[in-house]
Amino acid sequence: MKKLTKTLTALAATGFLTFTTSQAFAADPTPLQFQTHHNASSLQGKALLRFADLVKEYSDGTVQVEMHTSSSVVNSNEAFEASSMGIIDGDATGAGYITGKNPAFQFYGDIMGGYSTPEQLLGWYKDGGLDLANELYHKFNMHLVGVFIATPESLSSTTPLAGINDLKGWKFRSPPGMESEIFQKLGAGPVVMPFGEVFTAMSTGTVSGADASTLAVNKKLGLYDIAKYATYPGFHSMPIEHIAINLEKWNALDEAQQKAMQDAIATIAPEVIAESNKLDQEAAKELTEAGVTLEDWSNEDRQAFRKAAQDVWADWATRSPEAKAAYDAHIAYMKENGILD
Repeated sequence: MKKLTKTLTALAATGFLTFTTSQAFAADPTPLQFQTHHNASSLQGKALLRFADLVKEYSDGTVQVEMHTSSSVVNSNEAFEASSMGIIDGDATGAGYITGKNPAFQFYGDIMGGYSTPEQLLGWYKDGGLDLANELYHKFNMHLVGVFIATPESLSSTTPLAGINDLKGWKFRSPPGMESEIFQKLGAGPVVMPFGEVFTAMSTGTVSGADASTLAVNKKLGLYDIAKYATYPGFHSMPIEHIAINLEKWNALDEAQQKAMQDAIATIAPEVIAESNKLDQEAAKELTEAGVTLEDWSNEDRQAFRKAAQDVWADWATRSPEAKAAYDAHIAYMKENGILD
């Protein structure tokens, strides 16, 4: 909190806060300042900039979103807090950044090993998940406008990773939280480190692999200059990108303006899936030609991973009432749609 306060003081000195405060009183158009951790040239960054353009178009110019990329205003893990306080208006990161506020956010950030495709997960949000999420978001003075999701991520490794048995003793970069717990159950050695340190850690042999991102992004990072093995198609992780706005700012919008924001997300969500699939397929072809082994796990190994994941889901469900509600909703949806036996 002290760090965020210092950041806000610095922003005030530069005039950023004065700008946003004075502009907030403009009746028409309504300016909204959002931040994402993605850079402007990334798949998600481009999608969010397009979201901003679409909001302006769909609202007939009455709402104008400025999307600050690359965490240019506050740190990535401070964007939600800054939005809830009204320092900025919206957060375009993901619930995975705020699991410390309530464990339930994990179930809105990444259901590790739960869903096979982005479409399945988006279906859960359409089938009541969004309303349930907002029961939680509203407790933090935030409103979840919607989500979008890229393709499942791929694991990268300097050693073969053909199936679940290869996880035993496998030391790899992992994000914190649920994922580390699942892989530990399977005998792996997750090492939590920032995304930006992955290449160096693999180059020096500090880790033998990484859970970084999709196959295409991993290739762009240069991981396959070192790692000659990758799981593809991915199955273990599918981070959810959220677009959340300060609740008071949301309530100040009229119904047509709110719908414009919802429709903008509905437009970019399938576009992100299509583009992510295309980029992964192109990367797969190029990597195969370059001698990288792409390992498609068997259904048996995927189910074994999911079984370990289910045990961890159930444990996380005990950590707060809101986590239990989200867990129950996911399980019910998965069973109803044949995703889970």
